[in-house]
Amino acid sequence: MDRVEWLKELRRLAKERYDSLYAPTYDAHWGTIYPTHERCLNRFLSLCPAQALIVDAACGTGKYWPVILASGRSIFGLDQSQEMLARARAKHPGVPCETVGLQEMHYRDAFDGGICMDAMEFVSPEDWPRVLGNFYHAIRPGSYFYFTVEAADRQEIERDYAAGQQQGLPLVYGESVHEGGYHYYPQVGQVTEWVRLAGFYMMEEVFGDEYHHFLVQRR
Repeated sequence: MDRVEWLKELRRLAKERYDSLYAPTYDAHWGTIYPTHERCLNRFLSLCPAQALIVDAACGTGKYWPVILASGRSIFGLDQSQEMLARARAKHPGVPCETVGLQEMHYRDAFDGGICMDAMEFVSPEDWPRVLGNFYHAIRPGSYFYFTVEAADRQEIERDYAAGQQQGLPLVYGESVHEGGYHYYPQVGQVTEWVRLAGFYMMEEVFGDEYHHFLVQRR
């Protein structure tokens, strides 16, 4: 099985699943903001200018928008799922949005800060440098970027890796595929290195509510 084509197909399926399966019920099942997420988001916002324009990439249904808007900042929302964005627009019709994936972001010095919440675990290791590079270029020099990476138990990672190999899937260690869904759980050291190579300065790394939380700054 060709890995490039396999990853491409997984991205296509993910978009279909979010459009058809998850968008209608996302807020009911996953609409709660975890304490560590809210605390780290507020920490990020405290570093942004009072009238900052924040890009929320892979924004889904706009789960974090009330916190950002309440701080006085404005938002530009991005997501590859049209149906997830449709629900975000219905809740916040004044927020501009664009249907675009993390890998296809094309902005240059356009925003005063950026966030990517609960989504980087869907990015393959090959695409991590590109995605971080896209964020680096999207925000202005000196701006901040806050993102999360879901954590997984080592035994779970090893079990899923072995199961994928038995199925003949072209997995790399840390990847997990369940019922058509894809996750990648990179080690913190690997994320730190990708952050450095992208040109960011690592400010903070916090663990809480089963996620690693990274606050970085564009040099």
